Amino acid sequence: EEFAAELERCGATLDAHADHPGVRVSLEVPASRLAKALGLVAEALRAPAFAESEIERLVGNRLDEIPHEHANPSRRAAKQLSKELFPATARMSRPRLGTEETVRRIDAAAVRAFFDAHIRPSTATAVIVGDLTGIDLDALLAETLGDWSGNTAQARPVPPITADDTGRVVIVDRPGAVQTQLLIGRIGADRHERVWPAQVLGTYCLGGTLTSRLDRVLREEKGYTYGVRAFAQVLRSSGPDSGGAAMLAISGSVDTESTGPALDDLWKVLRTLAAEGLTDAERETAVQNLVGVAPLKFETAASVASTLADQVEQHLPDDYQAHLYARLAETGTVEATAAVV
Repeated sequence: EEFAAELERCGATLDAHADHPGVRVSLEVPASRLAKALGLVAEALRAPAFAESEIERLVGNRLDEIPHEHANPSRRAAKQLSKELFPATARMSRPRLGTEETVRRIDAAAVRAFFDAHIRPSTATAVIVGDLTGIDLDALLAETLGDWSGNTAQARPVPPITADDTGRVVIVDRPGAVQTQLLIGRIGADRHERVWPAQVLGTYCLGGTLTSRLDRVLREEKGYTYGVRAFAQVLRSSGPDSGGAAMLAISGSVDTESTGPALDDLWKVLRTLAAEGLTDAERETAVQNLVGVAPLKFETAASVASTLADQVEQHLPDDYQAHLYARLAETGTVEATAAVV
């Protein structure tokens, strides 16, 4: 409570998040109070408090969430797709936030052991974004995070992502459901591969906006759904030759009686795209939307920091964003089509 009060007096918020690529600790604070708040972060990293009662509370909260996720059609479909695509031995085949069985095994000792083994300065990167005029950042980091010590072992090797995206149909029966959740997925290139910008462009044309092909047919013409989306979800990568990947997926819900016709029309859209390709007009609209609104994505320090942290986790160069948007503008219609079919 005292630690939280100190953060509040700094006008700061502190969050922590773990996912497949890594663990993040995020701090947002006025620049005038950066020194004090960064000192608190360093204190938390040096001597984290994993109280038994707090861990038990969080475990209980997570166990309460799992049945609700199981009842949510989109969450249920996403879990099933991961289970189907990835080997049972791969972490990505299982729910990101654990199953009831694995969550029940978590206690304070397990959390401390994980922290001691994996959260250490030798494998950490500090990303700091803001107006730092008048702040000696090197000195400040030395005074705060510079005192953080820990296991000096190198990061463990990241295994390549393997998946079986052989064509098949999986039905998860939910008696009485008034809607059907559709989720179609396969593995695609990751951000280190040259085809990534074309993949982004093609996916956007297929289902990235209300005017995309999928929405035009399934929503506007047929009225099956309020919206269908196509997207590329970055999974994990540790370098250009690491075997990283993204998941390419189409997701949407339709009323139960329209399930068959909706799937039939969806496949027609995909087959037509493969046979005839995207149009230059579709490509031009996608470029304008993706490149034109890019500056809006980086209006806040938090969004810039998050983007840079993504690049660190995925082992991308510092100038990756600039090159990405340049490549998007240069990508032709034929390239975009080939990357998404």
